[in-house]
Amino acid sequence: MTALFALATSLLWGLADFGGGLLTRRMPALTVVVVSQTVAAAVLGALVVATGGWSEAGPRLWFALAAGLIGPVALLAFYEALARGPMGVVSPLATLSVTVPVGVGLALGERPGLLQAAGIAVAVAGVVLAGGPQLRGTPVHRRTILLTLVAALGFGTVFALIAEASTSVTGLFLALFVMRVANVAAGGVALHVSVRRGAPAWPDAGLPWGSLPALAFVGLADVAANGTYAIAAGHGPVTVAAVLASLYPVVTALAARGFLSERLRAVQAAGAGLALVGTVLLATG
Repeated sequence: MTALFALATSLLWGLADFGGGLLTRRMPALTVVVVSQTVAAAVLGALVVATGGWSEAGPRLWFALAAGLIGPVALLAFYEALARGPMGVVSPLATLSVTVPVGVGLALGERPGLLQAAGIAVAVAGVVLAGGPQLRGTPVHRRTILLTLVAALGFGTVFALIAEASTSVTGLFLALFVMRVANVAAGGVALHVSVRRGAPAWPDAGLPWGSLPALAFVGLADVAANGTYAIAAGHGPVTVAAVLASLYPVVTALAARGFLSERLRAVQAAGAGLALVGTVLLATG
């Protein structure tokens, strides 16, 4: 079950990143974050009311609140790094986020078997290579590296917090709702500050209403990924769940190949293959 839900997480996050990347070509990244997460918060609010999730309120919601506040900061740092530096450096470096939940799992006493340890090493190497690392070129500015590491630390911390946010399905709905409300609040403040500084909130032609279904998909896929990851981490080793869930760059690269006819570089194809081998080792170990 852990492997199944963790792989579902990577699929959902990969598709959400692909959709979000396409949308940010037409509108500001902050607008994409705020609108998509607002849709997700509305749907989750309805689920919480329908399932009586308010009865699950407790101290664990602080983990969800923290994840909701840290997530937008990590995302903005990631976007800023992408704007400043080459994606071939930023994207693979951001996958270091997996070290946070894996480290937490090891600190809590998890000890993967020999096959699982090998699978973790192979899968992480595959994810880094699938991002298409830039192996040559001009030096990358230190600020870009710093922003990417901040993003990686933030993403990894969100992974770890989600795993602790709930212990039941109805509690998970409530935790994800709290997380999304915090996302919208933090993103909304950042968007307000950005607009006050002169940046546009919408494209010159106004809100492209035809993009609302895509924005809704991005938000709902992201929240579904949070949910499947919480289930994966709750039913098995966090070390395994985190690594398998971190395969989403492979999904994003394959989606770009399938929908946009972008050709995979040799290093990306090799990375996808290694990620698959690592997945098999983790699942069988």
